[in-house]
Amino acid sequence: MNVLKRLIYKEVFLAVGLVLLAFLSLFFFFDFIDELGAIGHASPTQPDLIYQVPHALLFCALLVPMHLYELLPISVLIGSVLVFARFAQSSEFTILRTSGLDPWQALRLLGQLGLAFVVLTYVTGDHVAPMAGKAAQLYKARFDGLASAGPVGAWLREKRPSSQVTVNVQAMTGNDQLQGIRVLEFDAKGKLLRRIQAASGEIDAQGVWRLTDVEQMSVRNDGVHPPQMHTQHQPTLDWDTTLTAEMVSVALLKPERMSTSDLWNYVRHLDANGQSAQRYEIEFWRKVFYPLSCVVMLVLALPFAYLHFRSGSIAGYVFIGVMVGISFFLLNEVFGFLGRLHQWWPWLTAAVPSLLYTLASLTAFGWLVLRR
Repeated sequence: MNVLKRLIYKEVFLAVGLVLLAFLSLFFFFDFIDELGAIGHASPTQPDLIYQVPHALLFCALLVPMHLYELLPISVLIGSVLVFARFAQSSEFTILRTSGLDPWQALRLLGQLGLAFVVLTYVTGDHVAPMAGKAAQLYKARFDGLASAGPVGAWLREKRPSSQVTVNVQAMTGNDQLQGIRVLEFDAKGKLLRRIQAASGEIDAQGVWRLTDVEQMSVRNDGVHPPQMHTQHQPTLDWDTTLTAEMVSVALLKPERMSTSDLWNYVRHLDANGQSAQRYEIEFWRKVFYPLSCVVMLVLALPFAYLHFRSGSIAGYVFIGVMVGISFFLLNEVFGFLGRLHQWWPWLTAAVPSLLYTLASLTAFGWLVLRR
């Protein structure tokens, strides 16, 4: 059994590695093509800093871990389909079966192999890719000037004993400087108490926001006289809050580029402050279930080893594997949008595609292996 395990594992790892290398090279090329238009442009904040080819190559290299995380399951499927179809074509798998490899042993061997890919996918997606993605975003911000979550920036909320605060950060620069800061403080009845606008700011190690070029407007409303507004300009202002630099950077990042722990902490923060967290909850559960899709892909590939053909090309079967893999990712995206639209349970939204494909793979396995 150890000999069979080494043979299958070696062939699958080699095939998956080659497929993954081909995909990563292709995506690296596409990323570099996208960056060609920015080469030669100077940073709006530092005119002497010009975006050059080495900068573009480094930025594209920092995106590789995220592509690795995204492409691992489909590479596992294509690589394993290629191996098992070739085994079936050369009758090697038939020899393995006559040597004592029954269907349940084959399924168990692939389950163990799948766990190795699960661990690799988890480590890549939860540790390497988020760090590299954040580094890439902030690195590019040095040349673009800003790292932003979109035209409206990032919105955060903080509940206090007698008031609640809403904060908008337009963008973050490459050196962790915040740009376009707006702070709105309301009382328990929703009446505006204070508005702070700052051109820029930074968060120190103690969590204090040091704002610069500040315009502060205070509203006094005693319920009897008309509200009175008082505006003052200050060069600097220290603002105490529980909102940390990590929360701001997380809010400015795309949810799919966040680690599981960051997503969980951010979901708790949103829930504690009465904000909708479903988008991040769905992404959290997708992060939980996504590595398990490597096991699903291997089980999907196993029936190809039991096909009976001895001549002809296996390209058609590899093409089927590619289409199945693409359909899996498309279904993941569709269920993500449908879950947000219809307010489905986040864990169910994330789990259904994997459950459907697991059922399909076991059905194919039972039909090709156990009944034929």
